[in-house]
Amino acid sequence: DDLTEGQIKAFRLADNKTAELASWDFTKLESELESIEMDMSVFGFEDLESKVPDNATDDDFDPSEELTETPYTKKDDIYLLGNHRVMCGDATIKESVDKLIQDEKVDLTFTDPPYNVDYEGTAGKIMNDKMEDNTFYLFLLQAFKNMFDHTKPGGAIYVCHADTEGINFRTAFKNAGFKLAECLVWVKNALVLGRQDYHWRHEPILYGWREGAAHYFIDDRTQDTIWEYNKPKRNEEHPTMKPLELCGRAIANSSRVGEIVLDLFGGSGSTLISSDQLQRKARLMELDERFVDVIVKRYIKYKGSSDDCYLIRNGEKIPVGTIEDFQNLSL
Repeated sequence: DDLTEGQIKAFRLADNKTAELASWDFTKLESELESIEMDMSVFGFEDLESKVPDNATDDDFDPSEELTETPYTKKDDIYLLGNHRVMCGDATIKESVDKLIQDEKVDLTFTDPPYNVDYEGTAGKIMNDKMEDNTFYLFLLQAFKNMFDHTKPGGAIYVCHADTEGINFRTAFKNAGFKLAECLVWVKNALVLGRQDYHWRHEPILYGWREGAAHYFIDDRTQDTIWEYNKPKRNEEHPTMKPLELCGRAIANSSRVGEIVLDLFGGSGSTLISSDQLQRKARLMELDERFVDVIVKRYIKYKGSSDDCYLIRNGEKIPVGTIEDFQNLSL
C-alpha cells in the first residue's frame, strides 16, 4: 500500500525477471500440489511429467579424481543429499536396510550387485566379488529379500548381472519373491577384453516386479529388450559403472516423478544422479566406505554446492559443507 505507481511497476518487472531465472524442484512441487485442495490445472500445473527430461544425461564424472584410500565415511553413516539418502552398510543385513528406507515403500529398484567374477579396477577389487557358488547364491538371496520386503506391490526391479552367474541371479531373484518378466540386454559400444573365447560386449538385466498390484510402465509400445548405450568413458576405478542413460531409461520407464528408487549396491552413484535428474528420490546403500565418499562428492560436483547435504552420525546431523574432505572440490 505504501508503494508508488512507479515502484509497483518496477516490482512487477523485477518479479517477472526473477521468475525467468528460476527453475522448479518438481519433487517438492508435486508434494505442495498434493497438499492443496483445489484444481491447480487452471494455473498450468496439470502435467509435471512433461517438465522432466525423458532420460538422464552423462555428467562426465571421473571416480578416480575423488577416490581416496583413507575415506571420511564410516560404517552406518547416513548422508542426506537433497531429496536422497545414502547409507554405508551391508545390503544383506535387514536392520541396516530398514534403517536406510525407514517406513517408506520403494516404487522401483535399479541395482548392480557384485558379479562374482573377481573384477578389479585401479582402486582394487570390488567387495564381495569372489565367493563360492552357494555362498554367492545365499548372498544374493538375502539382498533380494531385503529389496522385496521394502518394495510396494507392483514395484518394478531391474538387476544388472553377469551371464556367467545367470542361474544364481535368476534363482535368487525368483526365490526372494519377485516375478521375473523379461531379461533385457545392454549392448555396449566396445567389447571388454577378457580371457574367454568370446569377448563380452553385452550385459543382461533382469526385469520384473513384486506381484500383488498392477506394475507401472510408461505409455510407450515402441520399446524392446535391446538397450544400446556407450560404456562410461571413465570407469577404471569401478569397472562395472553404469552410464546414466542406462539407469535413467529404467527409472523413466518404471517410476513417476517424486517416487522412491532403491539401489542397495550404490557403487559410484549413477542411480542417484539419474534419479536426481529425473526428479525421483534415491535410496542407496554401499558397503565400501571409499565409494560412499565418491557418491557424496559426485552429488556435490553435479549440483555445484553442498548446501543441502548432511551427515547423520551417532545421532548428530552435520552439514557436509563443514567437513574438510568434502570441501574445495573441482566443481
